[in-house]
Amino acid sequence: MLSIYKTTENHQLLTLEEIQEGCWINLVDPTKEEIDYISAALKIDEDHIRSVLDAEEMARIDSEDDYTLIIVDVPTIEKEATSEFFTTIPLAIIVTNTNEIVTICLKDLKILENFLNNKIRDFYTFKRTRFIYQILFRNATLFLHYLRLIDRASNRIEKELHKSLKNKELIQLLELEKSLVFFTTSLRSNEVVLEKLHRVEHIKHYKDDEELLEDVIIENKQAIEMSNIYSGILSGMMDAFASVISNNLNIVMKTLTSITIVLSIPTLIASLFGMNVPLPFKDTPNALLILVILSFTVSLIAVIIMRRKNLF
Repeated sequence: MLSIYKTTENHQLLTLEEIQEGCWINLVDPTKEEIDYISAALKIDEDHIRSVLDAEEMARIDSEDDYTLIIVDVPTIEKEATSEFFTTIPLAIIVTNTNEIVTICLKDLKILENFLNNKIRDFYTFKRTRFIYQILFRNATLFLHYLRLIDRASNRIEKELHKSLKNKELIQLLELEKSLVFFTTSLRSNEVVLEKLHRVEHIKHYKDDEELLEDVIIENKQAIEMSNIYSGILSGMMDAFASVISNNLNIVMKTLTSITIVLSIPTLIASLFGMNVPLPFKDTPNALLILVILSFTVSLIAVIIMRRKNLF
């Protein structure tokens, strides 16, 4: 889908039918015709546009004669039939030498919604440098927001694990751990891009916007630290619960072994005297009852001994 926007001096966001100087072109999972149109109109290499449609594309900056390509990773939530997980996808920001800015992504992004709803303070499509920094700032804050969601989810799953210790909760923890790995990798790639933005000659740098870029870098570093902390906590939690599950299994096996030993004593006595051997107390009318009582007495003694040795 291709959409073209432009803000006016009085801060209104207009939807345009054609490309104008100072406009914002938003491409969401573009078709081949839309890619061809933008490539021809703005002299952008088609390969650069198509590369962003690869979910595995790495964050980077490429400077060409007619435009500058900035690719960053943005967080998103993927939903499946029974669960949801966090991952990242690439977002391309292309700044042309003819004062247009193009954003390209595989899906609608949450970080662009406020821009589309015109809820961002001092947002103008023709102030390209500030617009880029505002997008990157929203991206960093969204990472922080999703990291807090991951932390809350891990705390909730931890409480459930204390009660159930089922595979379902462990798989959920594994999904969160994978999400944190994706986040950490993407945030570090974004950090390289942010540091390189200072040195990109094709993008004009203004003193009023430098403070915003510094805020973006600080937010991104904070997100990296939070991601590392949560990843360490989650990894430790997984190891702890793996030890708990292993210990519980050992306790169950120990208990079952002790029960088997106790139950084998009456079986052994019954098997012994079930052969063609003379029964003790054969002259006593209650010889069988005496043997049964003897079996259970020996079993009770075995239970007491195992109980003292914490085998039960």
